[in-house]
Amino acid sequence: MKMPAEVIREGELEKRSDSLFQLWKKKLVVLTKDSLSLFPDGHKRAKGKELGFGSILKVDCVERTGKYIYFTIVTKDRKEIDFRCPDQSCWNASITMALIDFQNKRAIQDFKSRQELEQAAGTQERRLARAP
Repeated sequence: MKMPAEVIREGELEKRSDSLFQLWKKKLVVLTKDSLSLFPDGHKRAKGKELGFGSILKVDCVERTGKYIYFTIVTKDRKEIDFRCPDQSCWNASITMALIDFQNKRAIQDFKSRQELEQAAGTQERRLARAP
């Protein structure tokens, strides 16, 4: 059973719909160290959409108007998801910092894995070199 992730931040964001009219719809958003979950009706009871940080490339296109901050989440398959939040809420910064933290931890894990593989290969080479 998967343990629920620690919540970094929870609140409301507006997401631009993919429909023809591209209306802004309010979503309950839960930010954890691994993902951003969006719930359509403002309650966690409904099935939410989870954007795992492993599938997110970057947070882009930050624009500030008098009332809102607009930003785009770009996924690794180049899909763009547009959001806006009240100017002082700084959701874009919270998401960006969580994404950077996730990417840094993944890079460290990848580096350590490569080191372990190289060390194991080196140990095997030394054993083979000593063999009669």
